[in-house]
Amino acid sequence: MSEPSRFDRGHTDDLMSFLAASPSPYHAVANAAERLEKAGFRQVAETDAWDGTTGGKYVLRGGAMVAWYVPEGAEPHTPFRIVGSHTDSPNLRVKPLPDAGAHGWRQVAVEIYGGPLLNSWLDRDLGLAGRLTLRDGSTRLVNVGRPLLRVPQLAVHLDRSVSTEGLKLDKQRHLQPIWGLGDDIREGDLIAFLEEENGLPAGEVTGWDLMVHSVEPPAYLGRDKELVAGPRMDNLLSVHAEVAALSAVCAGSALSHIPVLAAFDHEENGSQSDTGADGPLLGSVLERSVFARGGSYEDRARAFAGTVCLSSDTGHAIHPNYAERHDPTHHPRVNGGPILKVNVNNRYATDGSGRAVFAAACERAGVPFQSFVSNNSMPCGTTIGPITAARHGIKTVDIGVAILSMHSARELCGADDPHLLANALVAFLEG
Repeated sequence: MSEPSRFDRGHTDDLMSFLAASPSPYHAVANAAERLEKAGFRQVAETDAWDGTTGGKYVLRGGAMVAWYVPEGAEPHTPFRIVGSHTDSPNLRVKPLPDAGAHGWRQVAVEIYGGPLLNSWLDRDLGLAGRLTLRDGSTRLVNVGRPLLRVPQLAVHLDRSVSTEGLKLDKQRHLQPIWGLGDDIREGDLIAFLEEENGLPAGEVTGWDLMVHSVEPPAYLGRDKELVAGPRMDNLLSVHAEVAALSAVCAGSALSHIPVLAAFDHEENGSQSDTGADGPLLGSVLERSVFARGGSYEDRARAFAGTVCLSSDTGHAIHPNYAERHDPTHHPRVNGGPILKVNVNNRYATDGSGRAVFAAACERAGVPFQSFVSNNSMPCGTTIGPITAARHGIKTVDIGVAILSMHSARELCGADDPHLLANALVAFLEG
């Protein structure tokens, strides 16, 4: 008989709080770190020498995090079990010269990040969040969580074809949000505003990584509240589940491997950065963990050969209004449990042996799972999974939660799927 679930709807309540508190990748990893600290983890600096002591440790680098737990009796060649995800979401990001405007409107110049559903950012109350870099090189997280900006849509009277020919948006001209009135557009206004908002001296900020976000909070939806609507589910839903699972596993029984959480930035634009899955971060942390425990290159090779990674990212639930866009025999449903993502052209990393690993974890957790494959006529997206497998030579399996409105400013999932995913991740990490 399956072990009872560790997580229930209370996990989904907590997810909603996590989403609201994490308007940028930098906030997401800071909130994840705070949760891991409560579970006994401690931060280690990449610039310090590492020791081989047991217990939980984590590294933060920008909007990325790697956390791991070394159990008692772990050998240098002990393999890892990794749950991987990404912290970034498609959105609008502030340009280096942000102050703009025309015809009496004050605007903020933004650049399109990733592949957002552009129309979903129209006519929404938007906040501004991210990090500021100060003169001494330190950073400050900032979040203006109140309605500050808006991208107004053109009235139908001035675009009579919009209802018949569809909305056409020019990324340069039509997505610049307004945030006030005035003809005297002065360089430095936006950053001066943020300095004042955060109690910083004028001229203290010398760099910034800022992005807009919807200030509408996550909410249960539906007659029976069986759905959740909210921002950044792709992919903070997975990050949150992984933090919960890692914390639960490390508070439990003895482990025969080292559980690891890897949350990367920049997945939405290719993962090629020092904080992306195609960068050196994960490999560096795993290798240093082996060497800190007195291991050799041979131990590193043995550990990697026995390692398995679950790459967790959201996928497409069957859409009732567009069922023909999905594969006719694969129809993942919300609240049907996590999905196993397969693509024979290696856009996902799952193969038959990987499927068996995930199926076994779900069976131990008493969690149902579904299979996802794209319609042959539709190009398939990808994840950190194939990158992780190729870069590090470790078995990787792509999974996730089925949602609607992927890449929208506000996405939709089933209220039970987040805790079903977390339960499956616990079983996987426990091995």
